Order: sequence, then structure tokens, then C-alpha cells
Amino acid sequence: MKTTHIVSRVLFYFTRFLSVVYFGLASYSLLSLITGWSLTFKDGGKYFQVCYPFTTHPVMLGDYNLPYILFDFLAPLSLYGLFFLLSSNVFKLFYQPKLFTQNGIQHLRRFYLSNLLIPSIVLFIAFFFVPLDNEVSIFIVLHGMLGVFAYFLAAIFKQGLNLQNEQDLFI
Repeated sequence: MKTTHIVSRVLFYFTRFLSVVYFGLASYSLLSLITGWSLTFKDGGKYFQVCYPFTTHPVMLGDYNLPYILFDFLAPLSLYGLFFLLSSNVFKLFYQPKLFTQNGIQHLRRFYLSNLLIPSIVLFIAFFFVPLDNEVSIFIVLHGMLGVFAYFLAAIFKQGLNLQNEQDLFI
């Protein structure tokens, strides 16, 4: 069980770090796109480059049109920030002193609902504005499978919490 605690703690910090990076990139890119700060254009304004602060070296590149910016650039960055934040909350469950808690079930519930619903909703809305690649459908399927797995894990945690509560009543 000690190995599980170590691995889950490492994964918690790693996914939390990735969450901060993705949210930071999304926020910085949005700030650059709104204000024009650290933003350069290529090919007569067809492409944009979000540059590192106070430099002209690009960190993010993209097509300069609103549907692309919203659905192919900012949405994936911010949604993967959310994904890694929710993932870190799930990993945090496995190094807590008490494994089966109502709070843990809530974190798993948020994780599976976000993996099942958000990609499909964003894909449905984006379908009307931007052409979708085949890779996008693969990611939707993978998030769906992850959501189903997390749903079953939440059901196991709920059963474990019920058994733990029954055991506490007998003591």
C-alpha cells in the first residue's frame, strides 16, 4: 500500500503542475489575443504567434480567425487544464488516510461527468463552426472510455463507503 501512496502522490503533483501549465498558457494566450501584447502575425495576418513575454520568440501558434481561436486553440488548452485538475483530485484520494469518503466519491463523480459530457458538448458546438479532424474523434472516444472507467470506480468507492459505514456502526 505504501507504493500506491507514493505513486499517487507523485501523480497528484505532476497532474496539478500540468493543470497550472495548461491554465497558464490559456490565460496568457487569451490576454495576448485580447490586448495584442506579445502577439505577432505571419502571412499578412493569416496566422498569429503568441510570444514569450518581452521577446519575439513564439510559444503558441495558430490561425487568426475567431472559430479556430475559440474551438481549436483556447478550448483545448483550458479544458485540458480542467482535465488535469480533476485528475489530480482523483490521485489525491489514494494517499489520504481514509480511502472511502463522500468527498472522494464527489471527486470521482466530477471526473467521470466531465469526461463523459464536456468533450461531446464542445464537439457538438464546434461542429457548426470549424472542420473537425479524425484525431478529435479518437480523443472523444478515449475520454468516454476514461469516463466510464471512472464511473465504475466511483461505484466501487460508493460501495466501499457503505461497507465502511456499516462496519463503523458495529464497532
